Amino acid sequence: EVQLAESGGGLVQAGGSLKLSCAASGSTISNYAIGWFRQAPGSEREGVSCLSNTDSSTYYTDSVKGRFTISTDTAKNTVYLHLNSLKPEDTAVYYCAASIWPDYDCSGYRLPAFFGSWGQGTQVTVSS
Repeated sequence: EVQLAESGGGLVQAGGSLKLSCAASGSTISNYAIGWFRQAPGSEREGVSCLSNTDSSTYYTDSVKGRFTISTDTAKNTVYLHLNSLKPEDTAVYYCAASIWPDYDCSGYRLPAFFGSWGQGTQVTVSS
């Protein structure tokens, strides 16, 4: 089973950027689709982005389109989420997760139930 570990969160001013990393161990990350989720206090976990491992397609929720980019470095067994033009409403704990199924095309990626292995999360705080 794959284990995931996020890093790269921090405190940044509005308009700034961060690069989140999701490092995999125990398995090859390209065996799974990888989703990024976020959860703000008092809110449900929200699907932000997904990288399919069937055709490398990428998906983004509307609120982050044009600002966030998901990418992978297979040599490092890591998936990244590049956060640009950050807004205070992006403040949350960010999690990466591996799909339950191999060869997942990210259909319905906003549902946490489609993902089986989760990292511990990394805090992103955007000040106004």
